Amino acid sequence: MSRSAIIFHGTGGRPDVAWYPWLDGRLTDRGYRVERPSYPRINVDPIAEFLPTVLAAHDFDAETVLIGHSGGAALLLALTEHLETPVAQTILVAGYATKVNESEEPVLQDSYDWERIRANAGDLYFINSVVDPYGCDANQGRLMFDRLGGTQIVRDDGHFGDWNQQYDTFELVDRLIP
Repeated sequence: MSRSAIIFHGTGGRPDVAWYPWLDGRLTDRGYRVERPSYPRINVDPIAEFLPTVLAAHDFDAETVLIGHSGGAALLLALTEHLETPVAQTILVAGYATKVNESEEPVLQDSYDWERIRANAGDLYFINSVVDPYGCDANQGRLMFDRLGGTQIVRDDGHFGDWNQQYDTFELVDRLIP
């Protein structure tokens, strides 16, 4: 086994924007095999239809680090619930577990097996802002923390990158990954 990391972009995002390429380079320099898949249908297709594609496309093991941003973080809840083997670490940036605004959220499941997620997610980190323009805020981080434990980190950095928020590096996430 070798250390690997998978960085999941958010709704309407791409793997070549924000801090994802920068983090890829940092982890690659430390010996990680990094994937930044493109999932344009994330939070478009219902999670029950979308999740099998994601599970089949990647290898997950005890050396895997999962990083998700926004819709990609919400995806990680369903993903870790359905893994066959636990991963080393899961980092949810601007993540959420319930509907956060008026938009449909097909990436969310109706319910979660929190015990199974906790058992599979490894070291869990929730990074949310006090205020997030989409509602992926510290309250959502607290909701997940209360059910899963781990570490909740609250910042005041908006959505940690968006079409109108340049966020080319993310030192905090880099420091969290051994």
